Amino acid sequence: MSTACTRSSNEDPSHLISTLSTSYPNTKIIPYPLSLSDEQATLVLIDDVLNAWGRLDVWVTSSGLLGPPSIDATTPDDLQKCFEANSLAPFFALKYAPPAMGKLTPKGQYPNAAPKDAKYGSIVVVSSVASTYGGTDVRINCISPGQIDVGVDLKEMDMKGMSSQLPPASLQSKEFQKQNIGLERSGLPTEVARVAGFLASGFSSYMTGANLVVDGGASTMCPLTVPI
Repeated sequence: MSTACTRSSNEDPSHLISTLSTSYPNTKIIPYPLSLSDEQATLVLIDDVLNAWGRLDVWVTSSGLLGPPSIDATTPDDLQKCFEANSLAPFFALKYAPPAMGKLTPKGQYPNAAPKDAKYGSIVVVSSVASTYGGTDVRINCISPGQIDVGVDLKEMDMKGMSSQLPPASLQSKEFQKQNIGLERSGLPTEVARVAGFLASGFSSYMTGANLVVDGGASTMCPLTVPI
């Protein structure tokens, strides 16, 4: 079972559900609207998961928001939204998911869940923090992605008169990618998702507090450039 959180109840997740169900027919995807900055909504989500299946094993937070291109164009509201997307969601995951992952599930108590007789879990935070949760078997790891093609055109993000630094749109050019990224291309969301799947699985059972860089070699080739 998987719960896929969306930003609002107005989003249509049918295409995502159809695609994932075709690729993974044994996985049931349940859409769930969640406000990232709402602490109570996060607690309600955890309660709903525990009430439905009796257990929480994996939590992946991959929220992020690209702000305005310059500080002159940035409003306090813009800054608040960036903070909520990039910081509050990982904070709530690290604060509330570990206790829920420590909940055991007696056999037969929850018809939709397999028994869970040991406290364990995996939290995967994309581009935020890597940590540990001492005294438990809850593993916390981080993914730091490089330039990932999420279908956003950065042409409108260029700053007027920018010449000494790279305008954001140039990061999407083939020439830039060939010069600054080891694999000479931007990454795909599925390539980041595969790393998250590895960290969530038993194959990474002896990993915690780690930060996995998924940038196609960009940080090695050009360590002073941080791709968007």
